[in-house]
Amino acid sequence: MEKWIFLLLWGLCSTNSVEKKIYIDLKTKAACVRLLNSTHQIGCQSALNGDTGVIHLVEREEDLAWVFEKGPNPPYALLLETNMFRRDIMLRLKAQDRVAGVAVVIPSTPETRSFSPHQKCPNAGYGVYSQDYGPEYANCNRTLWNPDANGLSFEEFPFPIFMVRDQNETETIRKCYEDHNKPVNGTPPEYPLCAMQLSSHMHAVRDTVTCMRRNTAQRTITLNPEVVCDPLGDYNVWAVTTPINQSDKVQPEARFVLAAARLDASSFFWGVAPGADSAVSGFIALLAAAEALGRVTDNTTLKKNVMFVFFQGETFDYIGSSRMVFDMKRGQFPIQLENVDSFVELNQVGGGSSLWVHTDPISRQNSTIEQKVQSLLESLSDATSGTNISVREPGHSRPLPPSSFHSFLRAGAIPGVVLTDHDGAFTNRYYESVYDVEENIGLKYPEGLSPEESLNYITDTARGLTDVGTVMARVLYHEAGGTGDLENITANPQMVSRMLYTFLVEQNNSWSRSILSTDAQHILGKMDMMFYVSASLHKVNNPTVFVQHILANVTGTATNLTEEECRNADKSPEQDRDLYEFLWIQGWELENATEPKAYCLRSSVWLSKAVSPAFELKDWASTEYSTWTESRWKGFSARIFLVASRKLEIITLLTGIVVLLVSLVLIYFVNAKADVLFTSPREHSTATY
Repeated sequence: MEKWIFLLLWGLCSTNSVEKKIYIDLKTKAACVRLLNSTHQIGCQSALNGDTGVIHLVEREEDLAWVFEKGPNPPYALLLETNMFRRDIMLRLKAQDRVAGVAVVIPSTPETRSFSPHQKCPNAGYGVYSQDYGPEYANCNRTLWNPDANGLSFEEFPFPIFMVRDQNETETIRKCYEDHNKPVNGTPPEYPLCAMQLSSHMHAVRDTVTCMRRNTAQRTITLNPEVVCDPLGDYNVWAVTTPINQSDKVQPEARFVLAAARLDASSFFWGVAPGADSAVSGFIALLAAAEALGRVTDNTTLKKNVMFVFFQGETFDYIGSSRMVFDMKRGQFPIQLENVDSFVELNQVGGGSSLWVHTDPISRQNSTIEQKVQSLLESLSDATSGTNISVREPGHSRPLPPSSFHSFLRAGAIPGVVLTDHDGAFTNRYYESVYDVEENIGLKYPEGLSPEESLNYITDTARGLTDVGTVMARVLYHEAGGTGDLENITANPQMVSRMLYTFLVEQNNSWSRSILSTDAQHILGKMDMMFYVSASLHKVNNPTVFVQHILANVTGTATNLTEEECRNADKSPEQDRDLYEFLWIQGWELENATEPKAYCLRSSVWLSKAVSPAFELKDWASTEYSTWTESRWKGFSARIFLVASRKLEIITLLTGIVVLLVSLVLIYFVNAKADVLFTSPREHSTATY
């Protein structure tokens, strides 16, 4: 028995060894995936077992002729150089049936002047401007916010598209092509050829209505449903300077100044959404403002409460903000729309020292709204004292840029402003792309710094965002009724530096470990932070967890509760869990200490669902709310290997069949004559008596 087990294990190991000799697996896991909304599907798809094609290198347009016409061995899997990843090229590939898949070479730093696979008019159709409200501004009629966009993220491709960023893998594919596939003077190479298999099979098809209906049917008829898609969503993070009962509604006369930023970004490839300017610059500046305001002694006794809110899913038709407004209107949120006194939003602010103050020209026609907006503009102007920030206002005919404020204006007239680094079109040349990285906002470190030194190094980018945070904190303080000296309110550049390093360079560092709870330490890893909203509510996205903890640290209070008391604060009548949330924070790693000095943090920081109201209402064909879903898949894989000619494959197959038939015939005759072949004559025995 042991012998047979040994042989079985040896066979399995041998099979694995043979596979490794045949295939070279690529580590790349960044692929284009399928997303769906109420009307159609976008993204990419492979066959169930992947799509395989002969590798062809495309460095310039002339190389496409081999793929489209000349090449005798279709389909082809293309290694596409960065400069060829353009809308016109991709649409030509899409129209061909000779393309099996595409691996796009994406360098760590951009080689193009601009690249945005998003829409020219982001979130068109879900903002406040429509045929009923400011029709002259609808669909970016007056201002095209993202004019360089190519819209690739919103196209559908019938083949898989992967990103290749690792230089070693790029060279491996290129060498395999040059050794086996490269034509010589237009002459096709001889077999064997180098092929690539890309696998990213998607389960959902057509649109959100179809996939959600299938989900419902599966859950109805089986105990183990095969879910094919999930709504995009995560959690919003919000906090107030003066604690409120989060399980009840505030009084109608209570007034709140809302300070907002968004948390999410996207790109063409799943798993890579750096969002340095499109998201990170804004929410870091808002966190810096929260920290500065938290140090003001009278922040809890102001006439108006300040609410900090960080929205998730805004890239996909304002998921987070529309859900919060929806909950407010239905009385399922502690604060109602009637309690909102004003709205101040930080959008893309990483592109310079000028803050452009955008307002809604339609609501400003109301004298009451206009008066309040003018007050905000004056507060902003006064708040810049001692900073390098200049506040400027676009022309009165300029509409609001894409922002969370749209969701609130759709519910009613609210005075508010949106602060950005652009007047008209985005200054962010890489909006919602893989290139919106730290270099895009000028974040650079001197050579030779250790990771700990880089963490604490105050860059020019950190100084700029610190100034933005200072201006924001002063405006919020003044709008909430503060009367103290504004110049005493300043953001902390050290904290801004640490946040930039954590969110854009290395998430696992001494500072990030110190501000996270012991229960959240597991989210720290080697991977770059991804700001894509994702499609799972089973766990909170990593950026959301980070922002929740940072906000709790800068607005909360350390207590002397023990770990057990902290974790069971809901069982103590002395601790009001409707007013406060309790976290057991790991704390700093002290010198000569065996472990960090942990403590219990009490704060008024909460999470609320950021899933579109369309899924709450089961209105999957909604035109009022976002209906984006993400298809499920089993995994991504990419590998290269050598393939023989079709002729040799057929000969090998026929030879195998012949050998099998001969073997069967031989076995039949051997079995039929077994008694003759395997029976030895009986020996005569001799006996002695």
